[in-house]
Amino acid sequence: MTRRICVVSLVAFTTLLFTMRISAADIWRVATAKELSTWIPARAPVVKEQIETESRTATGIVDSNGRYVAGVVLITAGYSANGKYSNFLVTQVPLKIGTASLQPGQYVFGWHRVNDSLQVSFYEAASGRYLGEVQANHDETHRRIESFQILPPSDHSLMLIGRFGFHYEILQ
Repeated sequence: MTRRICVVSLVAFTTLLFTMRISAADIWRVATAKELSTWIPARAPVVKEQIETESRTATGIVDSNGRYVAGVVLITAGYSANGKYSNFLVTQVPLKIGTASLQPGQYVFGWHRVNDSLQVSFYEAASGRYLGEVQANHDETHRRIESFQILPPSDHSLMLIGRFGFHYEILQ
């Protein structure tokens, strides 16, 4: 009887794992400074310019297969991107952010204040083509304020610009 209970329990547990689709690819963590330095260029390709990045603001996440989403603040003073783009984003997985669908690649985004929120607009880095937007709302839950943060899915799939945050979805 005990052996039968063990077999039934094992089958039930295995079935549960398959139905939940638990896999190593679903495990995301915050990227290390060393990883970020290899993924984020010192000068980001933005339309026809190579714009300097502020490496100390680099942020990102990586899954157990080495796929990553990373970003950084752009130093746009003196460039034509000043006022339009503020951040550079590179992804190795498809993302859905607001109305923007981002395939693996390089992107830039900028924001402007609208009442008590930010309107964030996304563009292809190489062409400057508009892709969509999302509203970033004031976030009271995260005490640590940084220029830009990407939190892993285990921490609410959230990107933060200072005190303002918006959700993203990793599409598999």
